[in-house]
Amino acid sequence: MLDRLSGLLAGLVFVSMMLALYMVFMVVPTENQMGVVQRIFYFHVPSAITAFLAFFIVFVASIQYLRTQQERWDQLAQCAAELGVAFSLIVLITGPIWAKPIWGAWWRWEPRLTSMLIMFTMYTAYLMVRAYGTHPLQTRRFAAVLGIIGFVNVPLVHYSIKLWAPEQQLHPQQVSLVDPRMFYTKLASYVAIFSFFFFLLQWRFQIEKGARLLAQLRRQAEALLPDDRR
Repeated sequence: MLDRLSGLLAGLVFVSMMLALYMVFMVVPTENQMGVVQRIFYFHVPSAITAFLAFFIVFVASIQYLRTQQERWDQLAQCAAELGVAFSLIVLITGPIWAKPIWGAWWRWEPRLTSMLIMFTMYTAYLMVRAYGTHPLQTRRFAAVLGIIGFVNVPLVHYSIKLWAPEQQLHPQQVSLVDPRMFYTKLASYVAIFSFFFFLLQWRFQIEKGARLLAQLRRQAEALLPDDRR
């Protein structure tokens, strides 16, 4: 069943990615004001929404772990956080590439960009806590609390344009998709990025599950060895 699901997801990722790339570079018209660089929109925005989705999964899985103490929720939170950080990094890379021709600068400390960078930093810290924690149980609990608290910044990033005065904003509130081809290309990009995320999440979860099982078996085997051979 799992292999069949992985195969279906892999097929969906391949087809949707090829379709999205074809539409972005061959079908969608060039935007009148921003020009060719506006095509980054079709990768930048879906990656940002995917990062939000990943951190929402961290939020839910962390609550579930604290409530049930079931390790599978902790595993899911860790895997989702890793992917969320990866997609946030994509956003932070594609954003300046988009901004340079439009604003004349790679980076401006305006609310949307700054809050996105803070969110990326918070979840990077989350992963560092997990990587360098010395006591497994305490590390998982502390990481779960951090994963819950960190999600507070996600809606702040999303609504930062509305929360701060317009004169403080350089990031566009929305990109006008006047041509129907732009709308359908956006939908194709969302399907491609979302399916890619769930494919990676499913595989990363299985790898993490196997790694923890292997570590548990190793500890059990070491416990059976005589003291002089440990």
